[in-house]
Parts: sequence; C-alpha cells; structure tokens
Amino acid sequence: MRFYRLLFCLALVGLTSCGEDDYTPKPRGFFRIELPEKKYQSYQSDCPFTFEYPVYSSIEIDTKANAEPCWVNLNFTKFKGTLHISYKPVNGNVAQYLEDARELTNKHIVKADAINEILISYPAKNVYGLIYDIEGSDAASPLQFFVTDSSKHFLRGALYFTVRPNNDSLQPVIKFIKEDIDRFISSFEWK
Repeated sequence: MRFYRLLFCLALVGLTSCGEDDYTPKPRGFFRIELPEKKYQSYQSDCPFTFEYPVYSSIEIDTKANAEPCWVNLNFTKFKGTLHISYKPVNGNVAQYLEDARELTNKHIVKADAINEILISYPAKNVYGLIYDIEGSDAASPLQFFVTDSSKHFLRGALYFTVRPNNDSLQPVIKFIKEDIDRFISSFEWK
C-alpha cells in the first residue's frame, strides 16, 4: 500500500510542477553549409578564351539544341548552381549583344529589389564589361555579367540555382560563388 501512495504522490508532484504557460517557440533553423577551400584551375580549350575556375566545380559543354560552339556550363553541383557561359564572335554587332545582355538581365526586375552594375575593366588584357548584381530574395538569377573586347569577342555569364529562389537562405552560397565569379573574370583572357 505504501508503494501505491508513494507512486501517487510522485505523479501528483510531476503533474503540478509542469504548469508554466511561458513557452517560447524556437526560431526556424537552416542547415549548416560546408564551404570548401578556395582552389582554382585553368580552363584551356579550342575556344578563344581562358579563365580560372574552382576545383570543386565542373565544366561541361552545353549540348542543348540552341547551343553554339564555346557555350559551357560551370556546375557547382554541391550547391545546385550553374554558371551558364555563352560566347559569340563579334562581327560589327557588339551593340546588339550588349542590348541582349541588358534585356536578359532586366527580365529579373519584376522580382529584384535592385540591380547594381559593376564595371569590369582590364585594359592590359583587353577585357571590358559589366557585372549585374541582382538583389532580391525571389530573383531567379543573383548575378549576370558580360565581357568583351568590343571588336572580336563577346562572352556572357548567368548564375542560376536549381532550387526555389529564396536568396535570403542561399545568401552564404551566393556570396561564396560570387567570389569564384570574380576570380573567373579577373583571370579571364582572350587568346
């Protein structure tokens, strides 16, 4: 009988001690993203340009039906991102390519909070262009750019992710890949 009284008293104490109404929900958490060490390698091909790209990415030739020679994709598989790179030879039509690059970037205005333009100028290498840094949590592409020598070559790049656009949670990855794209551009040379 004593055992049942003791058990009843313990249950009563347990039930009455849990009466606090001050529960605060925990904020929603995100997965920790492991970022690899920055290391680069040189891209060499029959195309009229070279650049450095990260060792944790891979390059594949674009094989889509509308792809042209020297169109490549720089895949960041771990981050589900791809830098689509398209090259066009210039035959007096650089103004049209510049307008196309501007129009393709401006398609993101609907979801973008801002589109910042950053000048690219490497006169010693004859590389000039613009980086379009697209801000906004729902923008499909956080960064696009083009480089040209204005007379023979034009190259455009656009970064996309194969996940639902939520650039707030992707921000660490976007920042990490933007550094790789900066390296791509600063190491870029025409052959």
